[in-house]
This record gives sequence, structure tokens and C-alpha cells, in this order.
Amino acid sequence: MRRRDVIAQLGGVAVGWPLAARAQQRAMPVIGFLHPGSPGAFAPFTAAFRQGLGEAGYVEGQNVAIEYRWAEGHYDRLPALAADLVGRKVVLIAIIGEATTRLAESASSTIPMIFFTGGDPVGDGFVASLARPGGNLTGVTVFGGKLNPKRLELLSELVPQARLIAVLANPNNTDVEGVSRDLREAARAKGAQLDMLKAGSAAEIDAAFATLAQRQADAFIVTSDAFFFSRREQIVALAARRSIPTIYYRREFVAAGGLIGYGPSYAAGYGQIGAYAGKILKGAKPADLPVQQPDKFELVINLKTAKALGLTVPQSILAGADEVIE
Repeated sequence: MRRRDVIAQLGGVAVGWPLAARAQQRAMPVIGFLHPGSPGAFAPFTAAFRQGLGEAGYVEGQNVAIEYRWAEGHYDRLPALAADLVGRKVVLIAIIGEATTRLAESASSTIPMIFFTGGDPVGDGFVASLARPGGNLTGVTVFGGKLNPKRLELLSELVPQARLIAVLANPNNTDVEGVSRDLREAARAKGAQLDMLKAGSAAEIDAAFATLAQRQADAFIVTSDAFFFSRREQIVALAARRSIPTIYYRREFVAAGGLIGYGPSYAAGYGQIGAYAGKILKGAKPADLPVQQPDKFELVINLKTAKALGLTVPQSILAGADEVIE
């Protein structure tokens, strides 16, 4: 073979490799991840989502790409973020929270979507039923709002003299009315009054706690919200400063110094939606994937915080606790 023929062939190989690499890159599926919170606060949970993907054989950067969109607690940014992901023609979108799910659903009726929500996806109109979702959405629900009456019951057991119980809720969360209704019914059954305080910013959280002394609240409930989770250090510090017994919806608040927490494992939930994303990438349809629910709930109590508040933790709570922080 003549020398110039060899060079020509080598040149063709050299050109071919980049073209093949670019074709392979274009073939890599891109999924969207839409979240109302911030990346730092939710890093362990996004890791759990990627782990769920990994169990299905998908590794970010190797055979799947992920486009993350974070609202950083600003719910008004979600519509534009959802529209951006739809415009990029991602193959599916993982969506967190009720408000996020509703916005993503309205942005596209064809892109497969996997939600992680604390609400009722049937009652909210996201799916036809838990067993047979029937559309382009499926995912995991923790029925977080429905757990608030149980939290009120635990708080009443821990602070039996509580007659006025304040509640912190985010007015930007679409489930806030349902949460208020469920809690008011539970409070009436306990013979207690409920005082709803709303906060959608760090300054409003400060303001809500400032009113507690004026209203003479005996105990406090922090409802489930991605923004509140990202501000958990602030909330826990304010509860300690006001010396008010407070129950939270995640163990991370208690680990940060909060009194008591009750709720599902959110890391497990993120892992489940990651696994569902993997199934859809392999050809499954959301309509055929049942909405999953948690099978375990965590009760966590911080004895050091209880002692600082002058509270004696009932044996019934200690016996039922999954974790006791001393």
C-alpha cells in the first residue's frame, strides 16, 4: 500500500472518531430534575435519586445526563424552570413537591414524569388511581399532610398542657389549605386551638416566631415544605431561642437540635423515583407503574433538647422511637 493511501486512511479514522463520539453523546438520554429547594440542602437526597438510577444500570455522565433545575425556595420560578426542561426535550422529568408537580404537569402532557409528593396524587388530580396512574405521571407519595394529625397527637402527648398550638406553613405550597383543615379537625378533637402562621421567606420565618410570645402559643408544628427544610438551622435556632416545644416532619431537624420529628424516610423516596426513572428509560410507561408509598415512618426524639425545655419524655414515645438523640 502506498504511503499516501495509508495517511488518507489514518486521517479518515481520526475524523471518524470525533464524529462517532459526538453521535454517542447525542444518543445519551437526558432527564430533567425539577426541585423547589436548593442543591446544597438536598444533596443527600439527589445522591439517593442517582443511586436509584444506578440500580437500574444508569450512571450520570456515562449513559445518562441529568439537567437540574432548582427554584432555591422561590416557587414563582418554577413555571419558567419547568418550561425550560420541556423546551430542551428531556426524555423524562423527576419532580419534587405538589406545587412543582402541578406546574410540570401543566407544561407537558406527553413527557413522562415521576413525582415525589407529600400530597394526595389522586385527590390532586395527578393520577387516576394509585394502582393504575393512567397518564404520563407516576411516582411516590408520602401523604405528608395526612401525617400532621399524628404529629399533633405526639406533640400533645409530649406537652399535655398545650392549649394553643401554632403551625408554620408556607402559603406558596399548594397543599396548605388541606394541611390547615386536617390540623384544625385534629386540634378540635384534642380540645386545643390552632394558630396558623405563614412564611414564604427567611424574614417571614423570623416574623412568625416573633409573634409566638405575643400569642402565647404552648407548642409549635412545622409543616412539610422544601423551603423550610433548606432553612432548618434557622427554624431550629428560633425554636430554641423562644423555648417552644416543636415537632418537625424530618429527622434532619431533630439532628440539628430540634425536639421531635415524625415522618417517612425521604432518602428512600428519592431512591424510589430514581429507580422508576430507570424503568422508564428502559421502556416502561408511567401509566403502568403504580404510585408507591412508604412502608416505614421514623420517630426521632432529642433528649438534650427536651431537657433544655424542661420536658419529661413519656415512656410511650421513647418506646416507639426509632432514634433517640442524647
